[in-house]
Amino acid sequence: MTADVLSDVLSAVRLTGSVFFDITAAAPWVAEAPPSAQIAGAVLPGAQHAIEYHVLTRGSCWISIVDGAPFEPVQLQEGDIAIIPHGEPHAVSSAPGMRAKPDLDVHRRPYEVGGLPIRLRAGTGGAGDAHVICGFFSCDVRPFNPLLEALPRFVRVGRGASPATDGLLNQFVLLLSHETRHRRPGAQSVLNRLSELMLIEAVRTYMDRLDPGRTGWLSGLRDPLVGRALALLHAEPARAWTLEDLAAACGASRSALAGRFTQLTGHPPIQYLTRWRMQLAARRLSEGGAKVVAVAQEVGYDSEAAFSRAFKKFSGRSPSEWRSG
Repeated sequence: MTADVLSDVLSAVRLTGSVFFDITAAAPWVAEAPPSAQIAGAVLPGAQHAIEYHVLTRGSCWISIVDGAPFEPVQLQEGDIAIIPHGEPHAVSSAPGMRAKPDLDVHRRPYEVGGLPIRLRAGTGGAGDAHVICGFFSCDVRPFNPLLEALPRFVRVGRGASPATDGLLNQFVLLLSHETRHRRPGAQSVLNRLSELMLIEAVRTYMDRLDPGRTGWLSGLRDPLVGRALALLHAEPARAWTLEDLAAACGASRSALAGRFTQLTGHPPIQYLTRWRMQLAARRLSEGGAKVVAVAQEVGYDSEAAFSRAFKKFSGRSPSEWRSG
């Protein structure tokens, strides 16, 4: 028995997408996004974390992270998708180096049904020479989100992707552009689902293009040995796995598996399993209804007390505190 690990993680961290802005821009123009932590609750009520993305459907523009470590502006071309996984403040503009004061009010989610995406015009020129669709993905980041941990500050896909993925990404961009233009009944739901599919394909494209010597959870998924171990752990997270059992199931020695797994994912195999169990438990507790003892058993703990100690260690809160929000 094996699992589709990426799908398992996307489900457990409750990834959801939302198309928020439909921007037509005429040079010179600039829009600056604040840290997503400042606006996550407004754009995606109840979200632990917000990932921002931009899809350029026409023209070109520049994007730059404007806080923290130095970041060289990146030019986006038509069809490119830019993702800011960790919610850092950034500027999108017609030329590199432009700045603006972030507008927090514009990020307030409309009350009316069908109010998204919000149509905006940027710049003082005439006819728009760029069209950008912007939105957010909400996800849980606590207690454990291995995908978010593995992603860099900035991901750009589109031009330069492999021929196999170029077609898929291009179709998502075309469909997003079509739905924002025509706003047929159900458009908002279609746009949200399209954005989620687009992110999955963007992550797969990014993973396929990782250098062979790169470490991280996504590199682990690609590695034959570590990928096999991850699939087994995700398929049966409640099983009383030992390093010996896992190594035998993978056809490797304990030392080879432990060394390779830790090198790529940053966690020894059994520690990774514990963290993953805590994420599964956090999702179940957030859904409400299930008793703590039942959740403990679902993720492989015979003792409610042992589970509660482990959960508090990794999340900073007891299971009952987590469930009450």
